[in-house]
Amino acid sequence: MIKAPLPPDEKARLAALRKLRLLDTPPEERFDRITRIAQRLFKVPTVLVSLVEDKRQWFKSCQGLDATETSRDCSFCAHAILGDDVMVVPDAKQDPRFHDNVLVVGVPHIRFYAGCPLTMAGGHKAGTLCLIDSKPRTLSPADLALLCSLSSLVEDELNKEKLNLALAEVRDKEAELTDFLENAADLIQLS
Repeated sequence: MIKAPLPPDEKARLAALRKLRLLDTPPEERFDRITRIAQRLFKVPTVLVSLVEDKRQWFKSCQGLDATETSRDCSFCAHAILGDDVMVVPDAKQDPRFHDNVLVVGVPHIRFYAGCPLTMAGGHKAGTLCLIDSKPRTLSPADLALLCSLSSLVEDELNKEKLNLALAEVRDKEAELTDFLENAADLIQLS
């Protein structure tokens, strides 16, 4: 097994990922809907929205797998976030990076993996939308384009979360300013 190197922007990437405030949150229909559609379209047993943290990959959405996270050391997604394109592993047993990986030789017996990196606002990679099968497979160019389209939907949801957080901060600042102005007006009248 070849462990994925850290991305050059790892410190900033992890900071941006944590700012999303999605890690260790309950499942959400907005992500689960996309993974269910992908599972059906690609006819694969497992589809994940995986967020790659410093020591683990955590699954914001998971279809077909009981785990909620795995170690980053054995993560296919940790390799996938190093690039901009879909990373396809047609047969993990034939790939020197993964042939002896615990997830290949043991449960869930991964043979096929396709992961499209999910880019956050600011350009950092959060994780992947990935397809997993226990038998070797390939994807056609049309399939790759479809996976990228679904990944764009996940990115929209990730980035919508950041926008919602920014809007909440603006509303908080607006409320503070309103309180200040109201108190200032009272102080002026007392003078």
